[in-house]
Amino acid sequence: MIEQYVLDLQDVDGTQVAVVGGKGAHLGGLSRIEGIRVPGGFCVTTDAFRRIMAEAPSIDDQLDQLSRLNPDDREAIRTLSAQIRRTVEGIAIPGDLAAAITRALAQLGEQAAYAVRSSATAEDLPTASFAGQQDTYLNVVGPTAILQHVSRCWASLFTERAVTYRQRNGIDHRTVHMAVVVQQMVFPHASGILFTADPVTGNRKVATVDAGFGLGEALVSGLVNPDVFKVRDGEVVDKAIAAKQRAVHALPSGGTQEVAIGSQRQEQPALTDAQAVRLVQLARRIEAHFGRPQDIEWCLVDDGFQIVQSRPITTLFPIPETDDQENHVYVSVGHGQMMTDPMKPLGFSMWQLTAMVPMREAGGRLFVDVTRRLASPASRAGLLEAMGKGDPLIRHALETVLDRDGFVPSLPDAGPGGPPAGGASAPIDTDPAVVSELIERSRVSIAALERDIRTKTGPALFDFLLEAFEEHKRVLSDPLSMQAIMAGMEATWWLNDTLQEWLGEKNVADTLTLSAPDNITSEMGLALLDVADVIRPQSEVVAFLQGVGGDDFLDELAKLAGGTEARDAIEAYLDRYGMRCVGEIDITRPRWRERPSTLVPVILDNVRNFEPGAAERRFEQGRQKAQKKEQDVLSRLRALPDGDRKADEVKGMIDRVRTFIGYREYPKYGIISRYFVYKQALLAEAERLVQADVLPEKEDVFYLTFQELHDVVRSHQVDDQLIQQRKEAFRSYHALTPPRVLTSDGEALTGAYRRDDAPAGALIGVPVSAGTIEGRARVILDMAEADLEAGDILVTAFTDPSWSPLFVGIAGLVTEVGGLMTHGAVIAREYGLPAVVGVEQATRLIRDGQRIRVHGTDGYVEILS
Repeated sequence: MIEQYVLDLQDVDGTQVAVVGGKGAHLGGLSRIEGIRVPGGFCVTTDAFRRIMAEAPSIDDQLDQLSRLNPDDREAIRTLSAQIRRTVEGIAIPGDLAAAITRALAQLGEQAAYAVRSSATAEDLPTASFAGQQDTYLNVVGPTAILQHVSRCWASLFTERAVTYRQRNGIDHRTVHMAVVVQQMVFPHASGILFTADPVTGNRKVATVDAGFGLGEALVSGLVNPDVFKVRDGEVVDKAIAAKQRAVHALPSGGTQEVAIGSQRQEQPALTDAQAVRLVQLARRIEAHFGRPQDIEWCLVDDGFQIVQSRPITTLFPIPETDDQENHVYVSVGHGQMMTDPMKPLGFSMWQLTAMVPMREAGGRLFVDVTRRLASPASRAGLLEAMGKGDPLIRHALETVLDRDGFVPSLPDAGPGGPPAGGASAPIDTDPAVVSELIERSRVSIAALERDIRTKTGPALFDFLLEAFEEHKRVLSDPLSMQAIMAGMEATWWLNDTLQEWLGEKNVADTLTLSAPDNITSEMGLALLDVADVIRPQSEVVAFLQGVGGDDFLDELAKLAGGTEARDAIEAYLDRYGMRCVGEIDITRPRWRERPSTLVPVILDNVRNFEPGAAERRFEQGRQKAQKKEQDVLSRLRALPDGDRKADEVKGMIDRVRTFIGYREYPKYGIISRYFVYKQALLAEAERLVQADVLPEKEDVFYLTFQELHDVVRSHQVDDQLIQQRKEAFRSYHALTPPRVLTSDGEALTGAYRRDDAPAGALIGVPVSAGTIEGRARVILDMAEADLEAGDILVTAFTDPSWSPLFVGIAGLVTEVGGLMTHGAVIAREYGLPAVVGVEQATRLIRDGQRIRVHGTDGYVEILS
């Protein structure tokens, strides 16, 4: 058994995380790379840790208590984790285990100085770095001290921060074990951290070196500001030399101390440029070995570098894979579709198969490669124009890339770039019958899909679906549909620009489009007010709904007084809108029809906050307000020189915008209706795979792409490990913020607003619905947790159409994502809500309950309290 307690670092490699922890496995891997020097040492394995844990049965009960604690209950976690640490540190190390450790020490030199370092089995992993979660002790001298510090490392698995980190990341405390690395101390002239990719921009071609004098603790603990070198293609491209007033040095008797640095030396660089470049060359070797960007701790000893740590950088957004070495520029699909959360593999692969342009996946998000469109001057102008209207930050980010010499190649205009952004805008008559015909075409196509898919199962279903996706794309690209959408959008822009010029008034179209006909998304919000009208008089039903937990409540409703009517009203609503949900472009997300309890809090808010008949009143008030605005605008125009001509022209455009602007929302409704049909067929197939013992649960198919699922249905064989890896990767993608624009170098660009018309401290965004409103901010990230009062202002990350039922009960809207023509903006205008979208980090900068003022005409938000 003794051999399992201690392993020499030289005998360890990257496959042994379970035995020596993340840090130990990485150090073992590092020591095998040619030309990389790693201080010698050994690992006390996880077998030793398990042996120690078995010595104290009371720990079992304490871990049970710990797993039941809420991650936010800081006080309880602090108390219990301290108790567990005391228990672990109090366990006497059994003789044979202590002997194995001291024997390994004797081979390296008993009275030498060592670093004793925690190495947990869940750290330095590709998806979670756990950096700084456990403890390291430097300059430990003598066997007694080393044994004591090994105990401390074991105990540090239960520091408050480590426990909280695991609970927040859903990691079971019992599944994580602690190994300990005991390594010869190095006494460096300088030390620091190196990132093989720029940790701020994500650029994989720029390495960043942080350097200071003495031991690296001074930098890690924030005691001093480091010198920073940026190295690209073998040369220092930027550097900042800090005044380094302190350093941490080792004491001869053990331990470390802070020392002051003489004034003449403080501003000397800790490394020469040549040393920084040499260090980065070593780092690139390490990066190549591990196959991903690394965060590396290094020491400079006698002009030679020693590496004491390397872990993956887990905060970088991944880059879409390509089969060439060319430069590429990608634009986020999620920012345009109002869904920036990660998608599961079935979700993104279905969207790829049904989208009008090719899309690439990275980090669970989809991107469109716009390099060709940017490369040719004619298509570039159209693309920038369209992107600017959708999201000014994307336009600015693209312009930032274009400003860099040579990153985007220049191509002649004839290059295949697809049609210019903006699509077909040939003339079309202002005729409501056009919209009616388009809606009927969509309805007929979906009815045919529902009818024809019923008989399809197994491989035949997948063949059928591939044909259905072609029909899906045909409906989406219907020239008449494109013309109707563009007619409404162009009329909006024309009215805003022209009336600002002629009357000096901003965003007039926002009022002129109130309660426009045929808007399926705004009708969805009003229809839920009608559902509340049915439920409000039934006190027994209201009381029952307040306690609803599961999704089977509709069957229970019928047993209550007034419950049948309530159930029928909800069922009718679900028949029309049940295919919708938050994040609906991901087919794997639960639909309202699958999880009707999602709607209950919104229905109850409507019951509480509205009077009967509110839906009809709201719509009529909006219509009258728009009509009054139209009369006001036309009479003011007639008073101008050449006023009759101007008034006639504007009247024609008002009719046009009211005819077509509502249809803007319909194609998405059609897509999501089709998605629900696809999903039900695929889940029935998944159920058959579960019955045949191919899969343990049907939702596992969400972690396969469409093509992979097709293969599983054909072969009845599945790679369980692949599904497990995909689940872990999906969990890790939630921690990543998708960039609006991403380059093939890995640089993430968010863009900036070029505005100086907002007061100091205001949060800048895009003005999408006119008016100014003050109220209480409700920061809501999950629609099912909405608890709104009249007059509240909704602050959220993004709003796709499924959020519309909340819009009827709020006074204003602020989102992090969006532009003039995204769904939230369209519905905010439809309901007359002042709204500002595209406010970077709004859900972090605005706290729930603060009073804020939303300037929907000028595009900024003020925090008042």
